[in-house]
Amino acid sequence: MSPSCFGYPLSIFFIIINEFCERFSYYGMRAVLVLYFKYFLQWDDNLSTAIYHTFVALCYLTPILGALIADSWLGKFKTIVSLSIVYTIGQAIMSVSSINDLTDQNRDGSPDNIPVHIALSMIGLILIALGTGGIKPCVSAFGGDQFEEDQDKQRSRFFSIFYLSINAGSLLSTIITPILRAQECGIHSKQRCYPLAFGVPAALMAISLVVFIVGSRMYKKVKPQGNIMVQVSKCIGFAIKNRFRHRSKEFPKREHWLDWASEKYDKRLIAQTKMVLKVLFLYIPLPMFWALFDQQGSRWTLQATTMDGNFVGYFLFFFLYVHLQQTVNPILIIIMVPVVDAVIYPLIKKCKINFTPLRKITVGMFLASLAFVAAALVQVQIDKTLPVFPAAGQSQIKIVNLGTDNVAINFPPPLQQVNCSGGTCNVSYSEDISPNTVHMAWQIPQYFILTCAEVVFSVTGLEFSYSQAPSNMKAVLQAGWLLTVAVGNIIVLIVAGASKLSEQWAEYVLFAALLLAVCIIFAVMAYFYTYVDPNEVEAQLDEEEKKQAKKDMDMYEKQAEADSQM
Repeated sequence: MSPSCFGYPLSIFFIIINEFCERFSYYGMRAVLVLYFKYFLQWDDNLSTAIYHTFVALCYLTPILGALIADSWLGKFKTIVSLSIVYTIGQAIMSVSSINDLTDQNRDGSPDNIPVHIALSMIGLILIALGTGGIKPCVSAFGGDQFEEDQDKQRSRFFSIFYLSINAGSLLSTIITPILRAQECGIHSKQRCYPLAFGVPAALMAISLVVFIVGSRMYKKVKPQGNIMVQVSKCIGFAIKNRFRHRSKEFPKREHWLDWASEKYDKRLIAQTKMVLKVLFLYIPLPMFWALFDQQGSRWTLQATTMDGNFVGYFLFFFLYVHLQQTVNPILIIIMVPVVDAVIYPLIKKCKINFTPLRKITVGMFLASLAFVAAALVQVQIDKTLPVFPAAGQSQIKIVNLGTDNVAINFPPPLQQVNCSGGTCNVSYSEDISPNTVHMAWQIPQYFILTCAEVVFSVTGLEFSYSQAPSNMKAVLQAGWLLTVAVGNIIVLIVAGASKLSEQWAEYVLFAALLLAVCIIFAVMAYFYTYVDPNEVEAQLDEEEKKQAKKDMDMYEKQAEADSQM
């Protein structure tokens, strides 16, 4: 048994520090990535945005690969170490790729061979995506492995602290990295310091790796149990094929369709596959939550640009609001996670309300929908202050007189002469577009509601995925959970592209309505879900296997005795 501290395994503190440093590394690099594309690699907005989102999507697709490696080959510990090395190399390559003097032969302040920088950047980003995605499902599951079976409360608290460390790393990095980028550095000419902005995250990733390895002797390491995903896929395929062969009514029905695989596969694999498929089925509606959640960095940021950023009087303004947008959520998360975990949940429990994990997830989806309703209400108020531009089929002519003399304006037919006194327009002052009057502070409610949604949705989802997974497939379910994030981002592109809504508030309402509908569907699915204890199920299977083995041995001994008497 590993050493403990305050009732928790000492090993988890190394894991939490590791996660903090890794998240600092990832979010710090990502905070300036689009700026690097646009201003250093000289890409246009569309290409920069496309590559950025491709990279993010790849980061949430590679967890499947990491989970397969962990559960089938190397185990979680070795997978984390191996892919963290790949991750660190990728971050280092990104830092090198941003060194202006690398190809600036004529010392004019601009790189002379952009393709070299692009090639290095793409190699670095691919390695980072493989590293961060590959270790993502392993770290949280590895942390859960450190607890004993009777430490459910401590394990639940660990997932909250774990999520807190993610947002603490994100918060600090999204503040610090843009400041580092704003510095000037270089050998021959002084430029924006991207090498430092990427170099510090690379250093944090190296620290993350070292901290994780230092705790090696304290970890409880669960050995991988073979290529489980291949076995599961074959089991599912055989069950479907065998059921199709025996579709005639003359064959009796079985309790579960996977039981049709019993002719070829053992009860343990079938039972484990049932548990995994039950959870994956519940995951189907979840991407819609992330479709709304990830619009904080896009639609909500654009909404803020049409609002009043004057913070206190006329002398203090929001500092780098685009960067502040990225820190609002982590700040609220750091505040809300301890409050919800230590105050809200205990109060709900005292009220004798059975607030199960799936009910928490349902509430989280509802709150996210409510946040977009709040965003729509803010947008309606913003629209009232925006200038009215000509609609389709209409034109607008504006004439500005910058001189001191009056002017006469005449239009040929069919346009009529401007109706001014004498034909002469005498205007001393005209306000073409009025200043934004809806303050950015009105976005705080929607951020607060969405953060509450994230706390009860995401933290609970990580814990639920772990608690319902068989011992040899925990990382696979963690990868499945992360895959819902990637699908959610794809949904944003599909819905935003397919909808022909001209009003932004209407799009917010559309997303809110879609999530509300999905929330209702999920609530129905959750109602019929039966919670299982994988450890208990596997213990029962162990007992059955022992009884079967004893029975087989008794039969063998009887047969041997009968043969000896002949």
